[in-house]
Amino acid sequence: MPLMRLGFVLTTALLPAAAAADVIAPKVMVIAMFDAEAKPWQDNLDLPNKVQVPGLPESANEVACNADLCQMTTTMGFANAAASTMAVVLSDKFDLTKTYFIVAGIAGVDPENGTLGSAAWADYVVDAGLVHRIDDREAPAEWTSQIVELGAKKPDEKPGWSAGTEVFPLNPALVEAAYEASKDVKLSDNPDAAVYRGAYSQDAAKADPAVMVCASVSADTYWHGAITAKEVEDHVSLLTDGKADYCMSQMEDNATLAALQRGAQAGLLDFDRVAVLRTASNFDRAHEGQSTAESLAAKSGGFPAATENAFRVGNAFAQSIIADWSSYEKGISKP
Repeated sequence: MPLMRLGFVLTTALLPAAAAADVIAPKVMVIAMFDAEAKPWQDNLDLPNKVQVPGLPESANEVACNADLCQMTTTMGFANAAASTMAVVLSDKFDLTKTYFIVAGIAGVDPENGTLGSAAWADYVVDAGLVHRIDDREAPAEWTSQIVELGAKKPDEKPGWSAGTEVFPLNPALVEAAYEASKDVKLSDNPDAAVYRGAYSQDAAKADPAVMVCASVSADTYWHGAITAKEVEDHVSLLTDGKADYCMSQMEDNATLAALQRGAQAGLLDFDRVAVLRTASNFDRAHEGQSTAESLAAKSGGFPAATENAFRVGNAFAQSIIADWSSYEKGISKP
């Protein structure tokens, strides 16, 4: 199978025998963003092979693998996510042409759509940072949002130009397969999270955690609060013509997907094999009677459930891919 690296095309037939044998072709590559997200994978799976990859951050410079699955950690934020993902994509230590990628990490959740510990497979991933922004104290009085799309002149106006990475629709067939493989997974929960969610008035917030499908929103800025959440929700709807329903907020996924898309354009991987999973560690806004600042600093109990459930749900799909590799090897075509 051809291996493309930095503009050169090699075939395994032309590689020295030792070099060809050393190339790892995982069925699944799991991408976590920080140590607490990676830990359940490392603790629960036997990943004995540690592969050092030049270009990864010093604190997370090894990819842990077994014969079927590898797990890497990007470290947090857009810059780290893009750089680390690209380092692995371009590494000559991996053949990723048939690999399924599962981005698995924690997020904030819209209480209208989910609760602490809930897990969401993304059908759309939307960047909330690639926008114009004017503070309310300086914006025209009639403006209803601080978010103005790129190249637009006012809120709620379609963008006039694009950076090209604002919206990633993911393969619907793969999203459905991920959901079906994981929808009945027993999710972690705890009394602290149950008590905290009970303070919210929304039915979804009060419910037990569940697996769902909805849109994930990326931003380097860790925003919080009902006002910004409404602006983000409107932004997502505008960019996707109402097709995407915002539910999860996180800090990396558009950057990770941009790197994977570049890898696909270079022939190094198949972007239709990319899935994004986010689990709720906190709500994106306060409950009634609570200030936004109090909500931002609150200990909700969602973090341990979210990190564990990212593993439980993500691994359910990973293991289904591995177990049914004869079907997954050829790819999951878009409908």
